[in-house]
Amino acid sequence: MFGLIGHSSSFAQAQEKARDLGLEEMAEADLLSWCSAPPQLLETFEVTSKTGKTIQGTYIDSCFVPEMLSRFKTATRKVQNAMELAQKNGINVTALGGFTSIIFENYDLSKFQQIRNTTLEWERFTTGNTHTAWVICQQVETNAPALGIDLSKAKVAVVGATGDIGSAVCRWLAQKTQVGELLLVARQQQRLLDLQTSLGGGRILSLEEALPEADVVVWVASLPQTLTIDHSTLRKPCLMIDGGYPKNLDAKVAGDGVHVLKGGIVEFWQDIGWQMMEVAEMENPKRQLFACFAEAMLLEFEGIHTNFSWGRNNISLANMELIGNASLRHGFRAIALDSARSRSDNSGLELAAA
Repeated sequence: MFGLIGHSSSFAQAQEKARDLGLEEMAEADLLSWCSAPPQLLETFEVTSKTGKTIQGTYIDSCFVPEMLSRFKTATRKVQNAMELAQKNGINVTALGGFTSIIFENYDLSKFQQIRNTTLEWERFTTGNTHTAWVICQQVETNAPALGIDLSKAKVAVVGATGDIGSAVCRWLAQKTQVGELLLVARQQQRLLDLQTSLGGGRILSLEEALPEADVVVWVASLPQTLTIDHSTLRKPCLMIDGGYPKNLDAKVAGDGVHVLKGGIVEFWQDIGWQMMEVAEMENPKRQLFACFAEAMLLEFEGIHTNFSWGRNNISLANMELIGNASLRHGFRAIALDSARSRSDNSGLELAAA
């Protein structure tokens, strides 16, 4: 059995979900009460691969909401308690979704293996970042040419380049895709210098410097609500892959030659009998899901019960290929721009899973 740990995108949405589940007391409770609420195992469902193999999964709501991010102890406790619940239910491999994986990595929760009387078994958990990175790269490789962008000559900016997903995307685009030039954007200068050395290239720029030069922009950092982008300075056409969380790039720059695609989202080959994606604003919630969640499914399909994605900058190209091949085999494909999807459908090209 595989598990998925997630959360609502806002406190208001969490209250609405509680009301839909008949939990009126929680629906009327204030944020302080939600801070102490335990995680909930909300549903169990089956998923059948294109190969015919069927597996069972569970969705655990951590009862975390983004409004709790400023509360260090609350945020970390929410993630740890959800992981403990997954382990106590005997789940083989569980993916940390949304802010839960960000909290786990940013606060280095791997140092805190003991949760009350439970010793967390790290091999039961994955961040899902390897699959996410691979799918984002496939989205670049498929959608950029569909817009007339020659990747062998293109400048590709990676915003959040030094993060776990960002660094993996950089390695793939440099070595596998062989893009014209990588533009490296991140906050910490020393990490950028280290990444540049490991890549053997790439140009370090500020966001303001990189955006006007880039034919493709891969966002794998959260986009600040206060950030403004001068649409007139961007190249046309320009492909932007919104791989951050939450996904809010389209509201800022989409239109007039700038094409925004939600990064790290995959579509399964058939409907999945779950309700969890209804609150994730997916266009097709019965089939579409986050790449990190799909990784847990793939690991269960493949019988790989290990922390496949774990820690910063540990993603290898070999593992990206392994999980990518499994993704295609079991019936996932990355969502694409409408124009790219129609072209790929006509040519029979399978898109990668996110």
